[in-house]
Amino acid sequence: MLSCKQTSLLVSQSLDRPLNWRERWAVRVHLLICVYCRRFKQQLLWMRRHLASWQQQAADDQSLTLSATAKERITQQLDKFY
Repeated sequence: MLSCKQTSLLVSQSLDRPLNWRERWAVRVHLLICVYCRRFKQQLLWMRRHLASWQQQAADDQSLTLSATAKERITQQLDKFY
């Protein structure tokens, strides 16, 4: 039986790659008994669906731009972590 931590990781990975049959089976069994992981999966799917539409809207709206200063600050912060 998977833990909630393992299940949430596999649910997240399932959005990016197909799970093998053992992983799918283990996730399904866990989701049958765990309301919290079911809710987590629903939230991930909601975010994925809505972020895709928001990303398209932002791409279509040419008035949404960052200043050079803001871009530089973001770059500096990202460089700290990567």
